[in-house]
Amino acid sequence: MTRAPACVAVASAARTRIKNNPDARESAAIGIPARRRPAPFLLVLLAVLFPLTSWAQPEGNWLMEGLNQIIPGSPEGSFIYHFATSNAIGTNVFIQYNNATLMADSATVNWATGEVVADGHVRIGSGGMTWVGDHITYNFNTHRMESEEYRTGKPPAFVAGSELTGIIDSTKGATNEAMARHAFVTTDDVSDPAVYVRASRIKIVPGQYVEMWNAVLYMDGVPTFYFPYYRRNLGERVNSFNVTPGYRTAYGPYILGTYNWFLNNTADGTLRMDYYGQRGPGTGLDVNPHLGRWGEANLMYYYVHDRNPDTSTNDLPVNGPISENRQQFYFGYKATPFTNFNAKAMVNYQSDPLVEHDFSEGNYSANPQPNTFVELNKYWNNWSLAALTTPRINDFFDQVERLPEVQLTSYRQPILATPVYYQSVSSAGYYDKYFANTNTPVIPPSYAAARADTYQKLLLPWTFFNWLNVTPYAGGRFTYYSDGSGPAGTNAETTRTIFDTGIEASFKLSRLWSGVSNSALEIDGLRHIIVPSANYVYVKDPSTPSTQLPQFDSLTPSLLLLPVQFPDYNDIDAIEGQNLIRFGLRNTLQTMRNGQIDTLFDWNLTLDWNLEPNSQTNSIFLQPQKTFSDIYSDLLFKPRTWITFESQLRYDINDGVLNMTFDQIAFTPNDRWSWGIGYFYLNSSFLGTGENFITSTFFYRVNDNWGLRATQNFDASSGTLQDQFYSLYRDFRSWTGALTFRIENNSNGPKDYTVAFTWSLKANPKYHPGDDTVAPYHLVGF
Repeated sequence: MTRAPACVAVASAARTRIKNNPDARESAAIGIPARRRPAPFLLVLLAVLFPLTSWAQPEGNWLMEGLNQIIPGSPEGSFIYHFATSNAIGTNVFIQYNNATLMADSATVNWATGEVVADGHVRIGSGGMTWVGDHITYNFNTHRMESEEYRTGKPPAFVAGSELTGIIDSTKGATNEAMARHAFVTTDDVSDPAVYVRASRIKIVPGQYVEMWNAVLYMDGVPTFYFPYYRRNLGERVNSFNVTPGYRTAYGPYILGTYNWFLNNTADGTLRMDYYGQRGPGTGLDVNPHLGRWGEANLMYYYVHDRNPDTSTNDLPVNGPISENRQQFYFGYKATPFTNFNAKAMVNYQSDPLVEHDFSEGNYSANPQPNTFVELNKYWNNWSLAALTTPRINDFFDQVERLPEVQLTSYRQPILATPVYYQSVSSAGYYDKYFANTNTPVIPPSYAAARADTYQKLLLPWTFFNWLNVTPYAGGRFTYYSDGSGPAGTNAETTRTIFDTGIEASFKLSRLWSGVSNSALEIDGLRHIIVPSANYVYVKDPSTPSTQLPQFDSLTPSLLLLPVQFPDYNDIDAIEGQNLIRFGLRNTLQTMRNGQIDTLFDWNLTLDWNLEPNSQTNSIFLQPQKTFSDIYSDLLFKPRTWITFESQLRYDINDGVLNMTFDQIAFTPNDRWSWGIGYFYLNSSFLGTGENFITSTFFYRVNDNWGLRATQNFDASSGTLQDQFYSLYRDFRSWTGALTFRIENNSNGPKDYTVAFTWSLKANPKYHPGDDTVAPYHLVGF
């Protein structure tokens, strides 16, 4: 009678694991014809098989499966194992060892040496890169690969060629390389690239870069340029050049050019070369040093020789004559050189108040009055120490110089083993208040003084009935002011004391309805959370009224309700007596969507009841407090995963007036189209100005190559479309382009028309995804 050799087993099942454990011995019996044998014979057979399989087990964690277990619908895979030689032969296989994977039509595996010989549609994944070929020999232990034909890449660069030999381990810290012949590099993510560089010899350092010799640039199959030596990073850090031509009413024809450069991991930057037909040439340089543990720095300088400096864009008023030499300088720095120690710095210099508005409108719209500061922070478990200085760089902005200010903060912490908690904030500095130097008839004079301030607070948090949280507190503030200096520094040396007390109360209720479902609202179970709160605040009238103190940290208008408790309320010099209760109510509905908890509805309401209204307010600009503050509402409603509605509003319940509302709804049903609509209304008597705007942004992807975007800002008060952007996108395989038409009508001058074309290599995109939505000015180069 012929019996199957004990050292061979056939695995027709799709999943087989070979590990350092006895379970792997089960595979030795798979495929042997089922036959009844006496129990003693089976024991003898197992005794024979056991030593053979024991010494043949691999030392790592191998996984061998049929492709149908990884990709549904794939042909079923099978293996034949030779345990005596540590070999396995399989078809339609998936193999994994540690962090590397291999798929192929057929493969021979030696799990003792780690070597695999694979044929037919071979795909190897290692360290974030994928290698494809028809016949590849690969060692899972050493990561050495030999291939006749191959393709590989890591977006945005791809490589293909023949006769590859080398190490392809691209995990972090790996030092290896591979050599190949007759290879090419491309940034096209298609099988038939239009633009590529072909070379007779290539060196690949996986995950880092490729080097090529005797390289030729091909465009649509036509050789266009020869490189004796060519190097390309396998990533986004590659030198590139971008050009944006266009026409604008305020500029005439213009062309904006940028050259992006990278110096290994030491620094990168951008060289700018621009020309504005009616204004003149502009040039600049950005440098971004990477300093390791000493952080990241950003330096930017831009200069324009403006032939018409006093004709600002859209005829905005200028503050006196502007020099032809217009320039900007920016320095930014951020680092954490030591544990719990942060350093930040920012310097913003502008030659005039409109240079950024005229030549960098996107930055101007985000922050028309940029700050300059240097800040150092040191943190401990319960304390932090900060030093801040804010020197005055531009005299056409209001500025409070802090030269410097030092602040010591004690976080809320228990006092020894008692239930009492302690919290404090203390600061000291020298302050100088300047007002903008403009061409207005009267400029308020500056003033300066030293100030030292400390606030100490004791709290006693309690929880009653296991659900009611109550925290009474009491605090005291002492502030010292030196004699004032400067033209308006008329105050004498003085001190101020303040006592405050109050009590916080809140509780949380929740209920779960696991069986609730609704397909229209995508509800799968429902949880309701409600959190009511009440916060009583009493601040005794200060010993020195705010009208007799220099105003460095003064009352500022805000669209939101400002904090009422110290130290969160930090308008130190504007403190007045308070006697109020702040009520809050939060309602939240949550459900399960796509296996995750998602918010269906969230509504937060806030209202102040001023028991003794004072002459100042933190809600309505330059108006005394009323019995009730505006009711503030913050609402989120998400009826579907692709529909989101958000609303913020302030309603004056005393006079029945809507002071502010900001509403927006976004539709993102798929990757083909999306639409966002927003409405912003600001009562003209609120904060001293009024707004009534409707905004809309619509995007539609026609197909894989074409897309459209339209953005409008409509001023409902005047009935005019103030800002309009219309963009046509085109995918050109290796790069993308956008033709944009803009109309600006601010009603204070002639309409400003702009048309521009911007393009960007896919391998080195000029802007990050979504930048054109948040800042459409980028599409016209501003």
